[in-house]
Amino acid sequence: MTEEIKSKSIVFSIGRRKSAIARVRILAEKGNDIVITINKKDYKIYLPYFEWQQSLLSPLKVTGHDKINISVMVKGGGIKGQVDAIKHGIAKALLKMDENYRAALRKEGLLTRDSRIKERKKPGLKKARRAPQWSKR
Repeated sequence: MTEEIKSKSIVFSIGRRKSAIARVRILAEKGNDIVITINKKDYKIYLPYFEWQQSLLSPLKVTGHDKINISVMVKGGGIKGQVDAIKHGIAKALLKMDENYRAALRKEGLLTRDSRIKERKKPGLKKARRAPQWSKR
């Protein structure tokens, strides 16, 4: 059984953005086209907007992959945060496959995690910085 796992050579990675976490799995076996499934759905169905789809494919375009099989499980956050988490996970997985992609991925800023998250609410305020409305009388 261990020989079967080695022959498939699956690469795992995790991408994060805001509160979204994407677990990415790339199968080394080449298919006919780019096959990406997100939460057991095709990526074009899960991400209906063209801009989201292109953002997701940007690590593959930078590295020149046109035939690859990717499976993603993503949870948490909003849809845009999930797209960025998946993009980050794919870039990290491609880097594990071949270390020579580091320069191209770094130049496009795909390896850097966007660490901006929601600021915590402070006591006495309505939100993180929004104070209660002041009344003169």
